[in-house]
Amino acid sequence: MIESNLKFNYNSVGIIIKKGDITLENTQAIVNAANSSLLGGGGVDGAIHRAGGPEILSECKEIRKQKGTCPPGEAVITRAGNLKAEFVIHTVGPVWKGGMQNEESILKNAYVNSLRIAAENHIRSVSFPAISTGVYHFPKETAAKIAMETTRDFLDETQLEEIRFILYGEQDFKIYENNYRNIFSLY
Repeated sequence: MIESNLKFNYNSVGIIIKKGDITLENTQAIVNAANSSLLGGGGVDGAIHRAGGPEILSECKEIRKQKGTCPPGEAVITRAGNLKAEFVIHTVGPVWKGGMQNEESILKNAYVNSLRIAAENHIRSVSFPAISTGVYHFPKETAAKIAMETTRDFLDETQLEEIRFILYGEQDFKIYENNYRNIFSLY
């Protein structure tokens, strides 16, 4: 896959939009678009579990024993096993059901709770995938807008130095780039 990269700065935080493979990112944490079971799955979730190895699954099983499943909009943290990152923040995005079941607010919560966990753990850099836009069918344009607005609004509350959006395809890359320019240029 050929990588595309854009780097912006907003309030001293580097915002990177990149076409690539999130499992190869060298940020302190990567965000996993997990399912509620936390036991791995397809897409980004499966790729992170495969690349990270059994340590991630073992910690996810321990979290399940203590807390049960992870509801949509919530997030938990594990170590990253064999990944370049130190941590994986697992968040569950909503399944798109036409927009009538609070999906936008749940997706916003997935970003907010991931960023909160990063801040609570003194994480300085984090990489996000396009949460819920794969098999959960969340409209990509709306998802990108939520991701960018939520990130912008959270930046005043955090010590993060860098936030990356790692996108698998060219279409996602362009959508995130356009949303960044529209949302961050307003402020």
